[in-house]
Amino acid sequence: MAWAILFVAGLAEVGWAVGLKYTDGFTRLWPTVGTVVSMIVSLWLLGLALRDLPLGTAYAIWTGIGTIGTAILGIILFGESAAVLRLICIGLIVAGIVGLKLVTPA
Repeated sequence: MAWAILFVAGLAEVGWAVGLKYTDGFTRLWPTVGTVVSMIVSLWLLGLALRDLPLGTAYAIWTGIGTIGTAILGIILFGESAAVLRLICIGLIVAGIVGLKLVTPA
């Protein structure tokens, strides 16, 4: 269950990272509220996952999910580069997450 909680925490991190773009420097109320709520949910769920998972592994996976999701949504929503080398680097982050999951008991 801790892995599922960690995954959702990572998705919530994507929510607040992308939400930052829509807040326009925290000048837009509802995007700011959504971003802050996503931050709270993400950290709360990470804290729950840390009850059963090692800190280093959980934090690396949490930030990795956030990084991957944010990079992909940056490509889709904001027209950021989808250059092959960039996609390969994102794939390396995915490989790191999978590797950490495979070598971590729980």
